[in-house]
Amino acid sequence: MTNHRQPAVFFGHGSPMNTLQQNRHTDAWAAFGRQTLQHPPAAVLCISAHWYIHGTAVTATATPPTIHDFGGFPKALYEVEYAAPGSPELAQRIVELLSPLAVALDRKRGLDHGAWSVLARVFPKAEIPVVQLSIDASMPPEFHYELGQKLAVLRDEGVLIMGSGNTVHNLRTVNWDPDAPAYDWALRFDERVRDCLVNGDYNALIDYERLTPDAKLAVPTPDHYLPLLYILGARRPGDDLQFITEGIELGSISMLAFAFS
Repeated sequence: MTNHRQPAVFFGHGSPMNTLQQNRHTDAWAAFGRQTLQHPPAAVLCISAHWYIHGTAVTATATPPTIHDFGGFPKALYEVEYAAPGSPELAQRIVELLSPLAVALDRKRGLDHGAWSVLARVFPKAEIPVVQLSIDASMPPEFHYELGQKLAVLRDEGVLIMGSGNTVHNLRTVNWDPDAPAYDWALRFDERVRDCLVNGDYNALIDYERLTPDAKLAVPTPDHYLPLLYILGARRPGDDLQFITEGIELGSISMLAFAFS
């Protein structure tokens, strides 16, 4: 493995249509990928909002399939295949790092759209191995932050650690007009997250339900927020904070993306 420390990065992934549609966010993802490929990672570990289960598991197949885990989108989206290899070796390393926590090796599951819809822009050649780690829905926020801390050493082993979710994600309030303005509460919560990142107030981000009075609207369910906590945990002393892109789409979906490197 390369000995160049890799970033820990969080992407607000938004709609899976970002795989097909070019916009300022996908352009920013691609630019981050080109920057990262100056020192290519040996592998990617992805924590996606869309593998939210009771328990901790890692994908351990050498050839993970592309999972089309959504409905109601154009046929072209279901035809997308992101044929990155897996890495059973990295999966086993994750089991070792998280011990004594029980981590299941899942030899059937592939990559969900929280992973491939972003990676198709970041690393479009799909040459870098990708492993996914599940999010245990039964555990509190502190647990997820602590797992990120345990996994941080992977960055020094050439592994890019990637969280994929959205800091604000409320599908019940989505306005499908592509020019819809952001709701005030979505803007306030997203700005508070950004301020906490800049100021290093990570405890406030872990205790996100008390972050602002808007938290219940901004984060009605934890699945899309929790990947951020893994990235906070994976930061290393001396890291620089880089904002990749930001903004609220469809009224209530944050596209905030940032990296520690």
